[in-house]
Amino acid sequence: MNKPTLHKPIIYPFAALVGQDNMKLALILNVINPGLSGVLIRGEKGTGKSTAARALAEILPEIQVVKRCPFQLEPNQTGGELCAQCTLDQCGFKAQSQGEVVSDQRKVRVVELPVGATEDRVVGTMDLERALKEGEKHFEPGLLAAANRGILYVDEVNLLEDHVVDVLLDSAAMGVNTVEREGVSFSHPARFTLVGTMNPEEGELRPQLLDRFGLCVHVEGMSDSEKRVQVLERRGRFEDDPESFSREYQEESAQLTSRIKAAMELLPLVESSRAIMLSVVEYCLRLGTDGHRGDIITHKAAKTLAAWEGRQEVSPADVDAAAELVLPHRIRRRPFEDVAPDFKQARA
Repeated sequence: MNKPTLHKPIIYPFAALVGQDNMKLALILNVINPGLSGVLIRGEKGTGKSTAARALAEILPEIQVVKRCPFQLEPNQTGGELCAQCTLDQCGFKAQSQGEVVSDQRKVRVVELPVGATEDRVVGTMDLERALKEGEKHFEPGLLAAANRGILYVDEVNLLEDHVVDVLLDSAAMGVNTVEREGVSFSHPARFTLVGTMNPEEGELRPQLLDRFGLCVHVEGMSDSEKRVQVLERRGRFEDDPESFSREYQEESAQLTSRIKAAMELLPLVESSRAIMLSVVEYCLRLGTDGHRGDIITHKAAKTLAAWEGRQEVSPADVDAAAELVLPHRIRRRPFEDVAPDFKQARA
């Protein structure tokens, strides 16, 4: 008897999303520059937050990885302590022929972390019995290993258990995931872009985790009737025939991917004057942001915006646009105050 064929679900095309320009821009900027430390998308239910985050997978660029490596290592990263401790014999490093690592070219991955995931599912597990009896470390990789060099997406991030939040904070800060059980430890790289979505009505985010998101956007249902009709039409066509609908946006999706790759190549060449940096600092001072992270991320975002627009020099307009994505969740507020920052006044 033949086994049933499992079909990979078709993702709604990123290029087909209607409106919500700030949300789409924030996601794209984080693909271009993972150093922006991710994006938090806040908003009421039914505004396309999860759809946009999952659709991002379609336009991500390709990367070079060691074939079948559970940690998505680059070929030039192999041979160190991590590879010596890894117990998976079929990876492209251990199966190398004539001294060449077997590599693969594939798209950056979007790995989804379920709200109810256990800590072992997130960080991975150690086989203690084997370690104690045979003296061998046997590590079963978790979601953080799968998300290395990729995107870790958390829907309803505000509902995560505290112990999982602590793990994410440690990995986001250090870029390394370390699992310790009964004196046996295993570490692997865990550098990922964190994308979170949440509905503020269901509870707020812990301040420590909120601060780890480089960008933050708030989305609402659109008030434009024509755009709302577009949403109905496109969603209906997608549900009726996902394959045909997705094909309609293949060319536009490919153009987005090409533009992202061009921006990634241009980013190291983008320069900003001291006057631009001073304007970033003054912006943050006028809005009363805490610490220096806001200054650093705003400057990075402004440079990334310039690269996205195909320019090698940051403009004041880039700083304005970056500030609206980076600073809203970093502004000190008085108790019971929930007022959006006045960016126009801050620019004055």
